[in-house]
Amino acid sequence: MTILVDDPRWPAHGRLWAHLVSDSDLDELHVFAAANGIPRRAFDLDHYDVPDDAVGRLVAAGAVPVSGHELVRRLIASGLRVTARERRGR
Repeated sequence: MTILVDDPRWPAHGRLWAHLVSDSDLDELHVFAAANGIPRRAFDLDHYDVPDDAVGRLVAAGAVPVSGHELVRRLIASGLRVTARERRGR
């Protein structure tokens, strides 16, 4: 299993945000996020939204930095990706 984080480039709430995902297992993602101070409320079906100032700490803890394109590609390949259509159906 690999935990991936993309570049913080999504603006919201006066700051930039990145995405934290697993390429194979949501339980492992939750454990990694909790161990690194990312609250469960930041989880959005298949990823965590993480603030820009947390990215360096997450990488130091073992998350692999990737481009947004690579993150999505690996998330789709894992079978964990939740599509926009599925999100609307929540």
